Amino acid sequence: MEKAVVVFSGGQDSTTCLLWALEEFAEVETVTFLYGQRHELEVDYAKKIANNFGVKQKIIQMDLLNQLTENALTRKDIEIEEAEGEIPNTFVEGRNHIFLSFAAIYAKTVGANHIITGVSETEFSGYPDCRDEFIQSLNNTLNLAMDSSLKLITPLMWKNKAEVWKMADQMGQLEYINENTLTCYNGVVGTGCEKCPACQLRNEGLQTYLRERNDV
Repeated sequence: MEKAVVVFSGGQDSTTCLLWALEEFAEVETVTFLYGQRHELEVDYAKKIANNFGVKQKIIQMDLLNQLTENALTRKDIEIEEAEGEIPNTFVEGRNHIFLSFAAIYAKTVGANHIITGVSETEFSGYPDCRDEFIQSLNNTLNLAMDSSLKLITPLMWKNKAEVWKMADQMGQLEYINENTLTCYNGVVGTGCEKCPACQLRNEGLQTYLRERNDV
């Protein structure tokens, strides 16, 4: 029986990946990380969504990241900034590396060979650990380290935000994702604060997709 573990934050991308995984795999679990993020409210939404779809959720305490690095996602007193040509100060050094490594350990423990994450190189905000090259390299490293045949799967890797919304719509879940996921850096659910980079990217993608859909 094919089993998958989804790295799950309760945001738009990870929820889209969760719903995709539920269509593709016989059994699905989620793993959510508490790392001292700016708004731990996202964990509450991750719990709610996992419960809505009857999916087992493993919550892992990873606040050591908060001890090691300072950035706008782990420090409420740091204002969110995004300068052209520079990595945004919302980048958490090593986050995807650490999360995927721990998810791999958990996946092997529960007998899952597939680990799904919602990273995207198309609209990755300059985060180096969202690149396909990194994912492929880490996949190889994890299998060498654990003598396993785990596979890191990135359903959104080559999709822009409009295409992610299209994917949600094709699964019949656009409205659910729009109303129940938390992407906003300032902790506002749904369309969010409409000011932070995450909200702008999300909402612009939705409007682009809706225009394209209505034109068809």
